[in-house]
Amino acid sequence: MLKDIELEGQTILGDNPPKLLKTVALVGLMGAGKSTVGRRMAASLGVDFVDADDEIVIAAGRSIKDIFQERGEEEFRAGERRVIARLLEQKPQILATGGGAFMNPLTRIILREKAITVWLRADIDTLMHRVLRRNERPLLQTENPRQTMIDLMHSRYPVYEQADIIVESVDGPHSITVNNVIAALKDYGEVFEQQEDNNE
Repeated sequence: MLKDIELEGQTILGDNPPKLLKTVALVGLMGAGKSTVGRRMAASLGVDFVDADDEIVIAAGRSIKDIFQERGEEEFRAGERRVIARLLEQKPQILATGGGAFMNPLTRIILREKAITVWLRADIDTLMHRVLRRNERPLLQTENPRQTMIDLMHSRYPVYEQADIIVESVDGPHSITVNNVIAALKDYGEVFEQQEDNNE
């Protein structure tokens, strides 16, 4: 059983966290907790956290909304794929991907080859509770945001199911989901450097 404590908003996993051997890429819908859970995982494991969307904005020198408007989704997805491929060549880290990244077949192949993919799955009530705190999601600027989210779930969840690991993103303290992801990674194997048990 993994033990965690809350310290200044971060989840800390013991005094000697296991060494991450491969990048962990978090996938899922907006509101699934990829950024929040990812940051806490990275803090727990002593590795970097990277948000792919932030890196795309830096690389392009403009917002994602502007990229879509000026160049279209196809060009955005191509740039997204290049950025993610570059990030996956770096040292092991926790990588949060945009909600549509895993939907792109070529990007999905790169993620599956170079990282351990984890789908943070959440129910509709949890997603809506989170995204409506900040009503700035472009995809939800519709007459019925909840129905829009349901439609996204129907189209994307069958693809997200192809991730290596699936973990429920619970509507509670983020440390619960962090612990559950780390436990799932340990069970998956070949993610952490094996450590000797000094408790014997």
